[in-house]
Amino acid sequence: MPARRRLLAAALTAATCLGAQVLSYTTATAATPATTATPATASDASSTEPVVSGGVEIPAFYTPPTTLPAADGAVVRSEPLPLAISLPTLDGPLPGRATRLMYKSTDSNGAPVAVTGAYIEPTAAWKGGGARPLVAVAPGTMGQGDQCAASMGLEHPLLLNGRTVSVGYEDVAIYRLLATGAAVVVTDYAGLGATDRLHTYVNRLDEAHAVLDAVRAARSLPGTSVTSESRVGLFGYSQGGGATAAAAELQPSYAPDITLAGTYSGAPPADLTAVTKAIDGSELAGALGWSLNGFLQSDPTLRPLAEAHLNAAGKAAMTDLSTMCVGDALLHYGYAKSTKWTTDGASLSDIIASTPALQTFLDSQRIGTLTPSGPVRVATGTSDNLVPHKQARRLAKNWCAKGANITYVPVILPNVISPLLNHFTPLLADQGSAVNWLTDRLSGKPATSNCGVLPILP
Repeated sequence: MPARRRLLAAALTAATCLGAQVLSYTTATAATPATTATPATASDASSTEPVVSGGVEIPAFYTPPTTLPAADGAVVRSEPLPLAISLPTLDGPLPGRATRLMYKSTDSNGAPVAVTGAYIEPTAAWKGGGARPLVAVAPGTMGQGDQCAASMGLEHPLLLNGRTVSVGYEDVAIYRLLATGAAVVVTDYAGLGATDRLHTYVNRLDEAHAVLDAVRAARSLPGTSVTSESRVGLFGYSQGGGATAAAAELQPSYAPDITLAGTYSGAPPADLTAVTKAIDGSELAGALGWSLNGFLQSDPTLRPLAEAHLNAAGKAAMTDLSTMCVGDALLHYGYAKSTKWTTDGASLSDIIASTPALQTFLDSQRIGTLTPSGPVRVATGTSDNLVPHKQARRLAKNWCAKGANITYVPVILPNVISPLLNHFTPLLADQGSAVNWLTDRLSGKPATSNCGVLPILP
C-alpha cells in the first residue's frame, strides 16, 4: 500500500478506535483564505471578521478581546460546551457538564495572552475521600491550526471536511479521568483555538503557564464542586507530557497558590534538540514546521536567521503547516525531510547546531533543570524513537539527582518499525496505569520514588 494511503488508513483507524463521530461543522467556501503563520495584531483580535483555518470558520468565542484581566487564570469568558459523546442518566449527562473557557495567562515574554480550554463537571461521584479533586489535562500534539484545539475536539471528536483532518484523541483520557469522579480542566495552549496569535508549539513556558492558569480558571468558575480543599493533579502525554513536566518545575515560582498532589508526564519532549532530529523524515515530520513556526512566534528576532536558510518549498511548508492538524500533517508531510526545505540541503538539526542563536533558544526550552513540585510519574516507551526514549529517561534521571519524588516507568514494547506507532502505542498501553497512579495521589496516598533502582531500568 502506498505511504499516503497507509497514513490515511492509520488516521481513520485511530479515529474509529476512539469511538469518534463525524459531525457537521461550519466550513468555509473554497474562496475563503485560510489563516497563515503571520501572527495577528492586537487590532485583529477585536475584528468582527470571521477567522478561517483549514476551511473551518472558528467560532467567535475564540477571538480574544484587546484587553485582558490583570490576574493570571482570570476567566475572560465562558459558555456551555456541548459534548459530542454523552449519555443521559438520572443524575445528569455522562460524563458531565462542560463549559468552554477563555482565561488570561502570561506568555514566555512576560506578556498577557488569552488561552482557551474547557472545564467538565463530572456526573460520577468522587470516592477517594476529601473534596472532589481537579485534574488539568495538557493535550498531546493536536497541530497548529485553530480548528485543532482540544476544546473543539470535545464537541467534534472527528472533523473531516475535505481540507482538514482533526481527531480529538485526548477525549479518551479525559473521559477516563471523569469516570473516577475527578473534575477535569483542559487547556488548548496559547494560540491554539485563540485566534490572535500562532500556537507556540512545545514552548515550555507558554505551555506550563497555560496548564497552571487553567487550574486557577477552573477554581474561579461559579457553580462547580471544586473547592479550595480540592487536590490538584496534572496529566499529559507527548506534547502534554512536556507541558505537565514544565508545569511541575515552574509551579513553585509561577503558581505558588497551587499545590500539586501528583503529575503524570508521559513521553515528555524534554530535549528539543534530540526530538527535532528524531522527527525529521518520520510520519510526523510536519511537527518540525509547527516547532519552527512556534519558535518564531516566541522570538521574532530569529525570523531572519530562519528565512535565510529556508528555500521556497520550506517557506511554503511553514505557512501550510500553520493551519494543519495532525491528520493533515500525516497525509501531506509524512516522511518529509527537512533537507528539501533548506537553501543548502542541510537538515534543520544541522542548521540549529551551527547557529548559536537557534541552539541557545532550544537549550532554553530544556526541561529538567529545575526541581519539580510534588510526586511525578515519568513514563516512556523503550522503543519510542519519535520522542526518543533516552531523552525522556534522562529527564527522570536529572530529577532524581535533584532529590525529587519520581516514579520512572519504562513501557517495554517491541519496536514495530513505525516511529509514530512506537510513540502512540505506549500512550494506550500505559494510560490505565497512569490514571490509577494519579487517582491514588488525588486520594491522598503517598507515592514511593523508585529513583534508587532507575540505573538498572531500561
